[in-house]
Amino acid sequence: MQKILNGNEAVALALKQINPDVFAAYPITPSTHIPEVFSSYVANGEVDTEFVPVESEHSAMSACIGAAASGVRAVTATASQGLAYMHEVLWNASGMRLPILLANANRALSAPLSIHGDHSDSMSQRDTGWIQLYADSPQEAYDLTLQAYLIGENAKVRLPVMVCFDGFETSHLSTNVEVLEDKVAKDFVGEVKTLNPLLDLENPVTYGSYTNPDWFFEMRRSQHEGMQNAQKIISEVGKSFGKISGRDYAEPIETLEIEDAESVIVIVGASSGSATEAVVKLRSKGKKVGMLRVRSFRPFPFEAVANALKKAKRVAVCDKTMPAGGVGGPLFAEVSAALLANNLNPKVVNFIYGIGQRQFSPTHAEEIFAKLEEKDCERINFVNLRE
Repeated sequence: MQKILNGNEAVALALKQINPDVFAAYPITPSTHIPEVFSSYVANGEVDTEFVPVESEHSAMSACIGAAASGVRAVTATASQGLAYMHEVLWNASGMRLPILLANANRALSAPLSIHGDHSDSMSQRDTGWIQLYADSPQEAYDLTLQAYLIGENAKVRLPVMVCFDGFETSHLSTNVEVLEDKVAKDFVGEVKTLNPLLDLENPVTYGSYTNPDWFFEMRRSQHEGMQNAQKIISEVGKSFGKISGRDYAEPIETLEIEDAESVIVIVGASSGSATEAVVKLRSKGKKVGMLRVRSFRPFPFEAVANALKKAKRVAVCDKTMPAGGVGGPLFAEVSAALLANNLNPKVVNFIYGIGQRQFSPTHAEEIFAKLEEKDCERINFVNLRE
């Protein structure tokens, strides 16, 4: 059935259908509407979730860690400085192998203060051991939220999952969202898959204990293996979701007109809509252009990206975060590494766009394609920036 929902409402509805055990939250724009809506479900008796209003985002994640370690499903929602404030405990969640769910409405980091959307918050946490899935619409935000626990709780994964979606562009965009019947959604997600619960007094365990050098490296390696295993599980869960919804998520990437494309834009999140319009327009004029959208940033789908780009002569990698002295943005680095590892050598150029939610229109995407063909195109370029 269809409902008119914005991204925040879509995530809250998916969580209602899941009925998690604990929701710990602290408000921050543009994600505040998620716990607001969900708390109304709690107040109305539509879920039996323990809603925990805490004094900070650090406390929200800490509460989720305690809940998940006890053997129940925990969730929180945040953005920007809130996610940054969680940084310390994000590592704890992944290091303890706790499949917590975090909904992140992407927003720029201060200073200067901006409440508007870019990817600097989640990209700055990309190596904390969390699976990161990026939605391009309220529909995908809903769908990925329903899939998240099945991915993170899998015995071969056991990692927390971050569902990211663009602040305001997705979080506050109201559109038609195809939602599942409550029972169908609940049956798909199923009951919590508990492993080594802290409150199992017959089988005592320890979480987050001190570790000497003779074992710490192996534990980090185990996390890495869980992340690598997640690639297959993401695909399996996405395929299963497709069978009940008609929306298949078996692939960690989405492509458009990629088969014979000589120039390709690689992008993450909601701005793929502008890139799509540009590709359609330029194709109608005979230009061999295409688009690749990365949905799973962690684990990064190296093989899928390289295979999709194997015929491309020119690749424009678009980052919605500032590289701050690096050779390029995070997406640029990952795509470049994927191409290099597969002995592919197209022209690869980084385009920084949308910082602080600066407009990114189809016209800007067309300009990227044009710039990409210039012989003296610099390695890093800035889109819609005043000089």
